[in-house]
Amino acid sequence: MKVRGIGFWMLQVPGWPLVILLSLGQGIAAIDYELAVRMGTQDSAAAVTEVGAAFWYGFAFGDLVIYIPLLAVGLIGHYMARAWGRVLLAAALGITIYWPVVCLATNFAARDVVSWKPANVEAFWIVLPLVALWGAWGLWYLISKRQG
Repeated sequence: MKVRGIGFWMLQVPGWPLVILLSLGQGIAAIDYELAVRMGTQDSAAAVTEVGAAFWYGFAFGDLVIYIPLLAVGLIGHYMARAWGRVLLAAALGITIYWPVVCLATNFAARDVVSWKPANVEAFWIVLPLVALWGAWGLWYLISKRQG
């Protein structure tokens, strides 16, 4: 049996809850944005403007068709110790670094816009840097770990 180190589990253990949270928050929003608003996982157009809601929908759609499957299949392949799993997981981790930065930059740029009032913006500033740091660490780990 192959011994799996702490780094392996530091990718797998946070990765799966992230897949679930993305599926619920972003996947549902890509299919029915108004349902996601009622669930509280997305902001309404009244809170973030029509353009803001379209922006968040665009991210949700991209997550549904690209990011969520890439992350899930990458985690599966990584668990199975397949080279393709490392490649797919590395690609997903690149996205994991990118999207929090974009969302934080958007919230920062729109902070003084009168019609921009997203819920839980404070939580963005706590959670999203942690997600980006996990993604950056995970990418570093995959790249630097010697293939055996």
